[in-house]
Amino acid sequence: MPEENGGSKEKTSVLEKVQADAAALRETLKEKTKQQVDGLKEPEKTQLYRSMFRVKHDDEPRNRALSVLSNVFFHLHPAKVNRDATKYNFTWGMGGITFYLFIVLTFTGVLLMFYYHPTKVQAFRDILYLENDVPFGKLLRNMHRWAAHLMIIAVWLHMFRVFMTGSYKRPREFNWCVGVLLMVLTMLLSFTGYLLPDDQLGFWAVTVGTNMARATPFLGHEGPLGGLLGMTPYNDVRFALLGGSIVDANALLRAYIWHCIAIPLIVSIFLGVHFWRVRKDGGISGPAPVMLESEIKEERNPRPVVLRPSGISQHDK
Repeated sequence: MPEENGGSKEKTSVLEKVQADAAALRETLKEKTKQQVDGLKEPEKTQLYRSMFRVKHDDEPRNRALSVLSNVFFHLHPAKVNRDATKYNFTWGMGGITFYLFIVLTFTGVLLMFYYHPTKVQAFRDILYLENDVPFGKLLRNMHRWAAHLMIIAVWLHMFRVFMTGSYKRPREFNWCVGVLLMVLTMLLSFTGYLLPDDQLGFWAVTVGTNMARATPFLGHEGPLGGLLGMTPYNDVRFALLGGSIVDANALLRAYIWHCIAIPLIVSIFLGVHFWRVRKDGGISGPAPVMLESEIKEERNPRPVVLRPSGISQHDK
């Protein structure tokens, strides 16, 4: 009998614990549901909204000071910087290197535009003329080409570093999405630039790439649900990219416009948003700040309290 009573008590305690955990879980779910409903009613007060748009704060001296100190145009560099966040063994410097390569590509690309015509007859001749007759033309083209390759590598390393260090977490989740878009745009820049020399390498690279676009969901006539939306080989995303059904003069012109005008403008806008969010989210993410030994102030010994026989301390006297 004592063993049976002990077993029943254990079962009762386990049951009570399960019931308590279930009640706590219900309260947690209820609280999360309430937060989601409140977020739908007032989306401007949610963390997602605050991570994407500017939020008006109360007109207080502290908030006025923060609006100035956190402004990108007033203070390009933040008022405070985590010492460990600027170390290359943490950031690898890939964000700055990527932006530097983008500047190099923009400068060399503008110079290359002086010697290039986006036509089937003239494009490859311009490349030969640039490499053989223009002073430092081959150096200029190779600078643009290798900077493009290095930018792809730097972007992937930057994304890898951000992921491995957890720098994509709150409050930087929106900036992570902006970074992913910048990575995709960087790859599109490299892809559209392949066709511009109008050689065999560019021709077959774009042919294979655009043939893959036929299987895009919803947008390709061979992709899932593409046929249901009325996609055909003459109105799907591949036809839009090439300006026709084959890689010809229309494809070269469209690749030139995307590569030299449209995508660089979009990348510049997203870069501005990216830098702005880095500044607004507290600067470069880094590990927990570590104080140097010289910065640690020694604690002063408190004044001793001496009790007198009458029970009155020295402080009270």
